[in-house]
Amino acid sequence: MGRSSEVPAADATLRLLRHLSRTGPVPAAALAQALDLPRSTTYHLLAVLAEHGFVVHLPEERRYGLGVSAFELGSAYSRQAPLARAARPILARLVDHTGHSAHLAVLHGREVLYVLEERAPGRPPLVTDVGVRLPAHLTASGRAILAGLPSPQVRALFPGRDAFVDRTGVGPRRLSELRTVLTEVRGRGWAREDGDVTPGFASVAAAVRDHTGFPIAGIAVTFPQDDVDEEGVARLAGAARRAADDLTRRLGPRP
Repeated sequence: MGRSSEVPAADATLRLLRHLSRTGPVPAAALAQALDLPRSTTYHLLAVLAEHGFVVHLPEERRYGLGVSAFELGSAYSRQAPLARAARPILARLVDHTGHSAHLAVLHGREVLYVLEERAPGRPPLVTDVGVRLPAHLTASGRAILAGLPSPQVRALFPGRDAFVDRTGVGPRRLSELRTVLTEVRGRGWAREDGDVTPGFASVAAAVRDHTGFPIAGIAVTFPQDDVDEEGVARLAGAARRAADDLTRRLGPRP
């Protein structure tokens, strides 16, 4: 008999948190079904987790998602995470090669969480500092990851117009517009954003994948829009793709 069966509440709680980390906000009934738990047990666990900040209730959407406490715990781990450690020398080489700052981000619900940043010498600080979260649909890293997800998962993450946060007045504001953006990403093999996050700055990114081909992170290069022409953007995107492919290989061979 496994140890988890001796502490069923702890086992159910950890399975619930892990499920939310993979799917983003979902209804309580869907959680109960996915985890094979009674609805009463699921609601009780959610209430306790919400009290401690690990879960947040989104009443307008009738869904539950990860809370600030889960983010803080994840941020603490990200400082020593194997993914970030494996990526650090790759990002350093990427910055040396391009002369622009680069970062590594992972999907966190409808946002991306920045787990590593390498700033190029002489470049200004960016909003993509470690621990910062930004709307995934506006960032190049987020778009690179979202483009590799199944359509139902993207739809679950962005169920309505309220899910689309606006920062600078540009970027997709509804699911149909996001799908168009992600189709373009899949077509060219890399993502970009032009002033969607910070006016005057643009980014290109490519997805890092695990051994099954699932997108687990994005590597991006950020640069002043006026400093790079379209040919230069393509070169930076190629460098980001090579860096993402390098990290993918480091994480393990595909079957």
